[in-house]
Amino acid sequence: MTEIDLSTARTDAEWLARLDELGDELGAFTPLGAHHAAFYADAGDTLIVSFETIAECRATGPAHKPLGLLVAEANGWSHLGLIARAPRWYRDTEVLDFFDAQIDEGFFESFSRVVFYGAGMAGYAACAFSLTAPGAIVLAIAPQATLDPAIAPWEQRFKWARRLDFRSRFGFAPDMLDGSRNAFVIHDPSRTEDSMHATLFRRPFVHMLRTPRLYAPTADALARMNLLTPLIELAASGRLTGLKAAKLLRKRHDDPAYLRALTHAMAKSERPALTAIAARRAMELGKPVKASPEPVA
Repeated sequence: MTEIDLSTARTDAEWLARLDELGDELGAFTPLGAHHAAFYADAGDTLIVSFETIAECRATGPAHKPLGLLVAEANGWSHLGLIARAPRWYRDTEVLDFFDAQIDEGFFESFSRVVFYGAGMAGYAACAFSLTAPGAIVLAIAPQATLDPAIAPWEQRFKWARRLDFRSRFGFAPDMLDGSRNAFVIHDPSRTEDSMHATLFRRPFVHMLRTPRLYAPTADALARMNLLTPLIELAASGRLTGLKAAKLLRKRHDDPAYLRALTHAMAKSERPALTAIAARRAMELGKPVKASPEPVA
C-alpha cells in the first residue's frame, strides 16, 4: 500500500486530490459542489464528525491531516470530515443534501457513539448538523449561532456572509442541538460577538464553558495549548463532563503566551499587583516578559 503524503502537497488543489486518494484507500471521498468535500475513514464503531477548512488541515501538525482524522486514527475510530474550501458556513445545497442523505440511509445509526466537532464557522456546522445523529455529543469552539441579520444584527464581522441562507434546513444552530445527548460550547466571554452567540445556545443540556481573556481566537489558543485533542478524545470516549472540560481549560494558567498577554493587559490597565503576579509566573515557566509590553488587541 502506497503511503499518501498530504504534507508535501504544493497547493490546496493538490492537497485535496491526495485526500481524495486517501479516501479511496480508507473509506470514501465525495465532492460536494465547488466549495466542500466529505472524507470518510472507516474504522471503529465510534465516529468523529469534524468540520475543518483546508487551511486548518494544512496547518495541523507535520502530517497536514484533518484534526478529526488524526484523533480518530490514534484511537481506532472512524472519521467523517467535512472539508471547506471557502468560508460559506457549510450552507451550500450540496452539503445540506449530503446530510439529508445520511439520515435517509441511516448512516449514523451504525455507530455506538457519534461526536460532532468544529470551531467558529465549523462550530456552527457541528451544532447545526448534529440534528442528523440523535444522541450525538457536540463539541463546539466559539460557534456562531446564525448569521441571519434578523436574529444577529450585532454580528458585524462577517457582513458579506449575511447573504447566505440561514433560514432553511439546519439553519439556526442552537435549535439543531435539541436531539443531542450532550453539547459543550467553549467561548471567551471577553470576545463580545462570541459571547453573544454563546448566549443563544443556552439549553439545559448544553455545558457553557467560559475561557476568559485568552487574548487570541479561542480555537487557536486551545490548539497552541494542546487542548483540542484531549477534549475531542474525552468527548468521543463518553467521558467528557463540564467539570473535566473546565479542569482542562484551566491549563491556560500555565501557558506562557497567555501569561505574557495577561501581563501586557494588566500593565496597560495599571494594575501593578496583578501585573507582577502574571509576569512572575511567566518567568517561572522560562518565558520572560519584555520590559516594554505592547498593548494587546
